Amino acid sequence: MPTNTWNRHHILSLGDFTTTEYDTVLQTAASFQEVLSRRTKKVPTLQGQVVANLFFESSTRTRSSFELAAKRLSADTLNFAAASSSMTKGETILDTAKTYLAMGTDIMVVRHREAGVPNAIAAEMDRLGVRVSVLNAGDGQHEHPSQALLDLFTICTLIDPANPRLELLKGKKIAIVGDILHSRVARSNIWSLIASGAEVHLAAPPTLLPKLFAEYISEESEVRSQELFPHSPTPQLFLHWQLEPALQNADFVMTLRLQKERMTAYLLPSLREYHQLFGITRAKLQLCKPNVKVLHPGPVNRGVEISSDLMDDPEFSLIQSQVTSGVAVRMALLYLIGSSKV
Repeated sequence: MPTNTWNRHHILSLGDFTTTEYDTVLQTAASFQEVLSRRTKKVPTLQGQVVANLFFESSTRTRSSFELAAKRLSADTLNFAAASSSMTKGETILDTAKTYLAMGTDIMVVRHREAGVPNAIAAEMDRLGVRVSVLNAGDGQHEHPSQALLDLFTICTLIDPANPRLELLKGKKIAIVGDILHSRVARSNIWSLIASGAEVHLAAPPTLLPKLFAEYISEESEVRSQELFPHSPTPQLFLHWQLEPALQNADFVMTLRLQKERMTAYLLPSLREYHQLFGITRAKLQLCKPNVKVLHPGPVNRGVEISSDLMDDPEFSLIQSQVTSGVAVRMALLYLIGSSKV
């Protein structure tokens, strides 16, 4: 496994990932994908280590994927659920983390509805001087690094199954459509796709595409864009409040869930109108390149972000491939930050 180039202790954001780190994750995930195709799908690489899944927010795909990834690496796993924990009795998040530390945890996978919680736990572990790594499994409207990395892996292995690498996306047009305002997935994907040299087009109603993203691409913020995307000399990020320009000649379309649980205001007239204007259907895909593929991080509101028939069509949909890729990518992340502890 290519660990000689890996020095990162925590994985909290893709904002400062280097090309080498992206390629290391992709190549390591490819190795584990091969392992997962075998009859015996377990390897002893993290045997004796403890991975604690601290999910303070509900999750199906991410939590199950991390748990399975840890078990495939022969790690022991601890699973936390806020509803049945001592937090209902007043325990703080940091006290919960320190409880798991006292149990011998080596890696903490943290998900929380508030941005910054994984960073706070990582900072506390560093302050205590312990060799515990923290992996951000999604925090508020901040980031979701592992989801963006599995999206990247899904696309790159489609293009070159034998050698997935970041440069494969250079010049590709990728549309990200939907609730960008509330999406941590979109934020992480912007980091990774811009770093690859892809041409990224964001499309959503004005209420779901914040002005912050417009500032990234404005002439006045050219210097700031260089700071945000240091590994891409000429960031290609475009903003659309209509769907058609984003889809025109697109190679890939990432559609995002409408996060109704995070919406505190009436941001849309109706779900029906949203689907008419921004829902991805076969008819709308005719604007894209003929071999276009569609992704969605899940869970999906069928008939809202994407038509049900398109979601289930293997000719266009990579949604199930994303779920499968998730295990290999999360194995890679756990392995890379866990191997330094052996």
